[in-house]
Amino acid sequence: MEFQQINPDFFFTKTTRLSTNYSFSLYLSSIQKNMSEKPLILVTNDDGIHAKGLRELVEVMQLFGDVVIISSEVSMSGKSCSITVDYPLRAFEIENILGVTTFKSNGTPVDSVKLSFNNLLERTPDYVVSGINHGANSSISVIYSGTMGAAIEGSLHGVPSVGFSLDDYSSDADFSKAKIIVAKVFQSVIENGLPLFTCLNVNIPKEKPKGIKVCRQAHGKWVEEFEKRTDPHGRDYHWLAGYFKNFEKDSTETDIYALENNFASVVPVTVDMTCYKTLEQLKNWKF
Repeated sequence: MEFQQINPDFFFTKTTRLSTNYSFSLYLSSIQKNMSEKPLILVTNDDGIHAKGLRELVEVMQLFGDVVIISSEVSMSGKSCSITVDYPLRAFEIENILGVTTFKSNGTPVDSVKLSFNNLLERTPDYVVSGINHGANSSISVIYSGTMGAAIEGSLHGVPSVGFSLDDYSSDADFSKAKIIVAKVFQSVIENGLPLFTCLNVNIPKEKPKGIKVCRQAHGKWVEEFEKRTDPHGRDYHWLAGYFKNFEKDSTETDIYALENNFASVVPVTVDMTCYKTLEQLKNWKF
């Protein structure tokens, strides 16, 4: 089975068709902004309020609607779908980022989304977008990612949600080539919608993307290697290290393959974690 190679006709069913060779500035000028009421787009991340990727995502989302930001005061990478239950949650408005209403929270990305839908905002967001993460969230990383945790939480609130990640861990990563992908995917979400309780996991290569591929999550795992160290007080501690092991290196259908071949990957993610194949087998068990 070959990848579905997404061309402009897929992502632009009602508006301008553009090739991936167009610059972001040209694409910006082509977007129609004649909506009677702009949608409200909630932007969050797991890298924290000061992350460059957050600002880059806000800049793109401002093309499509009204934007509000909520992010944590510190990095929440790896927090997945965790929530805060052992201390009070606080969120307060701070100086605007790029002219956008901005809240800073002491909670996780999921906390931030929950607070936005339940307490902070007078208007319910129409979309939730998370990122742009500094580093890929492909394959099994989706279950650890705070970026995707926020997108999954958004889908649980019944609104189309997307997590965006760039395959570059640098704090000063270059997002210029990724922004056209972000805009194309998001416009397609606006035009086509997403099934209830489903979000998108979008990963973008570090180099200029050749295009976009709709694919599945690669089967793989992180092989943990905990380094035992000693702090200045003579106490032992353990530092997480390790490497990613791809269980299907020869597959051409996965997000890992897409990134390795300089394509942005789009993987639909659902909150239903039932293994239906095993479910049918279990029905034959005698308990």
